Amino acid sequence: MKAIILDENFQLKEAEIEKPTPKSHEVLIRIKASGFNPIDYQMIENELERKLLKSPILGREMSGIVVEKGADAHQFNIGDEVFCGSGSMGSNGSYAEYIAVPEAIVAFKPKDISFEQAAAIPSAGLTGLQTVNRLKLDENDTILVTGATGGVGSFVIKFLVANQFKKVTATVGSEENRQILLGLGLKNHQIINYKDENLATNLLKANDGQLFDFGIDLVGNYMSEITADVLKINGTYVDVTALISKDAHETLFNKGTVIMNISNYSYSMNKDYQYYKGNLEKISTLIENGKISAPNYKTVGDLSLDTVLKAHSLLKNNQTQGHKLIMKH
Repeated sequence: MKAIILDENFQLKEAEIEKPTPKSHEVLIRIKASGFNPIDYQMIENELERKLLKSPILGREMSGIVVEKGADAHQFNIGDEVFCGSGSMGSNGSYAEYIAVPEAIVAFKPKDISFEQAAAIPSAGLTGLQTVNRLKLDENDTILVTGATGGVGSFVIKFLVANQFKKVTATVGSEENRQILLGLGLKNHQIINYKDENLATNLLKANDGQLFDFGIDLVGNYMSEITADVLKINGTYVDVTALISKDAHETLFNKGTVIMNISNYSYSMNKDYQYYKGNLEKISTLIENGKISAPNYKTVGDLSLDTVLKAHSLLKNNQTQGHKLIMKH
């Protein structure tokens, strides 16, 4: 099969490799679309992330059609349309024509959405849902979301709106992204442009002059400092990026803040397959019932080295404009 692989020098290249054979509890999926995530290029450049590499084929999420099953795989039939988050599960990645994965992490594709939309769900959707679930929010809690139109941010906003949390403030960097959040159900006064002067002041003004109970930081670095500044004493800082600056860390420590780390990878460490399948099914139900919309996506190209390099560059330079980047297979 065709795949984009990392060679021994950590350079990406196109290759023809053997199609995987599903083990007893696995299904073989012909991939129709796969998603790109920052961790894909970070694994090439960052030694810490590189330790997570389980296969020379990158890519952590996809949708497709079941074409073969292992002897003990009974949950799906040949021809079923499915999607899943496949990263770190001992299988090859999704920059390939086929993937064999444990059927225990696979879910049926939501009805009435495309393969591209389905492939845009797993990583961002699972991260967003984990974030909102673990916070155990109360209707009076005040919540700041930075980077609110990114893949994870969009899902966080959708889940908050679907659960009727009203005291949400979000940051964007453009008029186009403001319109996206208005479309998701936020009001104009809840949306603050992070490029404006006096950002911290503007955020507090949007929150009735109060410090925030929760800061969900999806940007890190400078925004981690702003988030730390506008959090209450003993507030909660939700870290999704692992990019807290030294200054932010000091502020958070001095305020006695709880730092909550969000990681999908942690659930694969002890093979908690139900986390993946169960939460994908929940997201699927929310989409099918019209409670949340399917993600915005942009098709970068077909399965090729050019597509992968272009997508990595767009992610790295923050040029996704609120769209999930997708590769068609």
